[in-house]
Amino acid sequence: MGGCGRGAGRNAIRTPRDGASSDLDAQPLWRFHEHQAAVKALAWSPHTSGLLVSGGGTQDKTIRTWNTANGQLVNWLDTGSQICNLTWSKTTNEIVSTHGYSSTKAQHQVCIWRYPSMDTTATLSGHTCRVLYLAMSPDGETIVTGAGDETLRFWHAFPKMKATDKRNGIVDFLGRDEVIR
Repeated sequence: MGGCGRGAGRNAIRTPRDGASSDLDAQPLWRFHEHQAAVKALAWSPHTSGLLVSGGGTQDKTIRTWNTANGQLVNWLDTGSQICNLTWSKTTNEIVSTHGYSSTKAQHQVCIWRYPSMDTTATLSGHTCRVLYLAMSPDGETIVTGAGDETLRFWHAFPKMKATDKRNGIVDFLGRDEVIR
């Protein structure tokens, strides 16, 4: 067996069937194999049930969105550079991607894409190496990125969450709203 493990290394994304056991031989509900290199990042949409975004490595450079209810590719975008991370904004219908190697475009960027048009709403530059890590703050306003250049960078990327969204079960542990469902 290769170093990727059984069933891996085929540029595939697999989602388990509803009610499937944790048995390693469980059959996936879907198998998406459109990526042309390693799948480097995955994130579920907090806005649309069953919507998954995936990002491909150096030889693929694409962001793809999938409808996991029907197994269909919704759309895709060639970003021109390796995808390292993906996450969805909590407050807007946007996707954040971090990037690494590129032969044609600027490298080591953080990009924000409006979904579903996939128009770029922001390009954040400053890292000098691959942007390997990405985390969203609990309030959904700030992202932090970590890169091979040994830096953490904090970006105020998104607007405040609407008060109505907080009342719908989102807890603020900093005590700013104190609404707990």
